[in-house]
Order: sequence, then C-alpha cells, then structure tokens
Amino acid sequence: MGFLGWIILGLIAGTIAKGILKDRAPGGWFGSLVVGVIGAALGGWLGSAIFDIGLAGFWNIRTWALAILGSLLVLVIYGWLGGRSRQ
Repeated sequence: MGFLGWIILGLIAGTIAKGILKDRAPGGWFGSLVVGVIGAALGGWLGSAIFDIGLAGFWNIRTWALAILGSLLVLVIYGWLGGRSRQ
C-alpha cells in the first residue's frame, strides 16, 4: 500500500473511531487523519506481534479492522493521558 493509501485509510479509520468514541476525539479532519494513521500503524504492529497477521492490501477487511481497532486504542490512550473521562 502506497503513501496515498495510508493517508486515505488513516482518514477513514480515524473518522470511524472518532464516531465511536466521540468524547475522546481531538478536533477536525486533521485530528482524524493523525489518529487514523497512528492507529493503522499500531494496529498493524499489534496484529503482527500478537496474531501473526499484519496489514495487507487496501481493500482487505483485515487491514481495515486492524486500522480501526488501532485508532480506537489510540483514542482511548489519548483520552487517558489527556485526563478526559466518560460521563
């Protein structure tokens, strides 16, 4: 997957994660992009380390699941470090 693929994957995965965890999300589309790209990298790394599966092609469901789960994990960590709590 090329650079543009990572950007698009990160933007969409970050937006989905922000939709799920609304109270922990940083603002704007740039925040979604950063959360998504970091989340995709984290999800791919964790998938490789734990389950011996990594990111595959752009249209692979496993890639999207790992990217979204990684983005959710990034938002949970961001909320924890930022002191935001669910009410």
